[in-house]
Amino acid sequence: MRLFRLAVPVALLCLSVAAPPVRAGESPAAELAAQARVECEVGRRAKGKEERRQHFEKGQALGERAVAADDNNAEGHFGLFCNMGELMRIDGESIASVFQLRRLMAELDRALELNPDFTDAIVSKGTLLVRLPRLLGGDPVKGEAMLRQVADRDPNAFQSRLALAQACDARGDRAEALAFATRALQIAREQGRADKIAEARATLAQLRASR
Repeated sequence: MRLFRLAVPVALLCLSVAAPPVRAGESPAAELAAQARVECEVGRRAKGKEERRQHFEKGQALGERAVAADDNNAEGHFGLFCNMGELMRIDGESIASVFQLRRLMAELDRALELNPDFTDAIVSKGTLLVRLPRLLGGDPVKGEAMLRQVADRDPNAFQSRLALAQACDARGDRAEALAFATRALQIAREQGRADKIAEARATLAQLRASR
């Protein structure tokens, strides 16, 4: 099957968000979905490639069980999307067959169909639309609008601002790109998240180097 190299940054799939807690008394699907998100988050923070792979494979299996138990569970579909996406790009830039990409998008779209206000899913979809070539479904204008939707309603939305910084830079608006990245760094510092601080600093460094 023909392969495509997807020019998608780390920020695309590894959204630095807290996984939802597993609550006692939840449905089996909800518990599995929460566990899938936990595995995705733990996998992102793991240092070794094989350790990350193990978490993402376990998370994908949990996500598949969640949607099999309840196809109407948005968190389950997003958990599956999260772990699948991380596995696709674990060896570097994402390399995936068209079939894999379509399956990934299908899980994300299903999560948004079930919960149109699902912030993490909106940011993921917006970033995909901005970064993917049109041949593979990209739509920079629509994607940027989705990212702005999240940033406008949440002053502490970190990942949407980083994605917007890259989107603005891509279309030549360097001033706004720097503003979004600078605010993202401020948010990361306020939250005390070393991983987010490093990500925001790297984005700012790239923007300043390309001036």
